[in-house]
Amino acid sequence: MSIAHDHENTVPRPALVLAGALVATTLALTALVQVGVLNREAVPSIERAKAGVEAVEVRHLSFEDRADGAVVVKDADSAETLAVLLGENDGGGFVRGVMRGLARERRMNGIGHEAPFELALWRNGSLSLVDTATGRSVEIGSFGPDNRAAFAKFLKFKPAGNAE
Repeated sequence: MSIAHDHENTVPRPALVLAGALVATTLALTALVQVGVLNREAVPSIERAKAGVEAVEVRHLSFEDRADGAVVVKDADSAETLAVLLGENDGGGFVRGVMRGLARERRMNGIGHEAPFELALWRNGSLSLVDTATGRSVEIGSFGPDNRAAFAKFLKFKPAGNAE
């Protein structure tokens, strides 16, 4: 029994042409960035340093998991408990999500949980969290005002508004 075999292309030609154009454009833009014709995307910490933006407040934080699923946030310098995050309603979901990502990177690099995290409020209103053990930085304001507020509540200085 013989089955007919068809070599006809089932993907429409215009779709293939557009896909090829997308790949070519991506490669061209990447090459232009690499040779310096186009500027790379700005890195917030570098841009702050260039502009001389100073920190209004820097607070060292530690995060501890409790058996009941809560996360205890402490000032790493004074051991003062700043918050006990129990769930989503208190901003704990976002805080836990950010911390899970940072903790995962520490585990991958064989780094323990002893080193604090550095929460910084900058004069231009931006808010950043830096893992002092790995150097990884997260710009908190890029996740929106509610998520920014979830971290801003750990500061002594209460910023006006949600500027970023």
